[in-house]
Amino acid sequence: MASRESDWDGVRLHVVTGKGGTGKTTVAAALALALAGPGRRTLLVEVENRQGIAQLFDSPPLPYEERKVAVGPGGGDVFALAVDPEEALLEYLEMFYRLGRAGRALRRIGAIDFATTIAPGMRDVLLTGKVYEAVRRQKAGQPVYDAVVLDAPPTGRITRFLGVNAEVAGLAKIGPIRGQADNIMGLLTSPQTAVHVVTLLEEMPVQETADAVTDLRAAGLPVGGIVVDAVRSPLLRQADLTAAAKGRLDPEVVAAGLQAAGVGVRGGTVSGSLVESLLVETAEHAARVALEKSERRTLKALERPTYELPLLPEGVDLGGLYALAEHLCRQGAA
Repeated sequence: MASRESDWDGVRLHVVTGKGGTGKTTVAAALALALAGPGRRTLLVEVENRQGIAQLFDSPPLPYEERKVAVGPGGGDVFALAVDPEEALLEYLEMFYRLGRAGRALRRIGAIDFATTIAPGMRDVLLTGKVYEAVRRQKAGQPVYDAVVLDAPPTGRITRFLGVNAEVAGLAKIGPIRGQADNIMGLLTSPQTAVHVVTLLEEMPVQETADAVTDLRAAGLPVGGIVVDAVRSPLLRQADLTAAAKGRLDPEVVAAGLQAAGVGVRGGTVSGSLVESLLVETAEHAARVALEKSERRTLKALERPTYELPLLPEGVDLGGLYALAEHLCRQGAA
């Protein structure tokens, strides 16, 4: 697989966010595959309890354990984990307070459910804490995973999600909770982390991307790249697009082209209504291409590395994921 040098050498935690419907989970999965080069291990983590990763890799629902789901195009291994807040809390209680069976008893009386749904920010603290542990885990002095990819919440709440530990640190002045919160924020604000934003070449996703980049920068969180998903190539030459946008395409030339192709010919001629419909669709296509150019300029102004992934007409299957991973590698995203 041909690729150029990665733009993100030194980054071990890749956080992937984006407006709902932009393909955030698909991009996170493709990035995890792309990062799995020869001899490397990547971990793909989801925290929204949707089992989106399992669906993409056509595997059974993920348990609360790391499971190998694929081999990357480069030959490395891809593992996946769906973080469960309740299980993460039990781990937390055991790690810092050695509660053991007492922690399990809390589950039976509903205390854990209370903590993860009522206590402000507790759920996000546990989720980010589990990701932090995966990034920092070592075996024989070496990291267990070369890279961790987090399929994070959407852009509308990504800054609050990643910054929740700063709030916890402000509330807990001493003790293990304060220490853990400081450690997590240290990782999230370091050069080892990059927050990548997925978007479409449409007005609302691009505006939300710009807002997210502004908010992340203001919070001191490291903005990574912009991934433009589902890109469609123009169907016409630029001169024809310009003419179509101005309503200057010659109907007779269009009709002659249809007749030469044998499309819509009846009684030796092409229907006028067909030509008219095609001209309307062509004008709409030209308008879309012009809008996409404008949105690209907006994204360029964000001054971040930008990667484009093609629209997969047949939808995303496992083969499509590998194709997207190769696109990311060729553009230097991995």
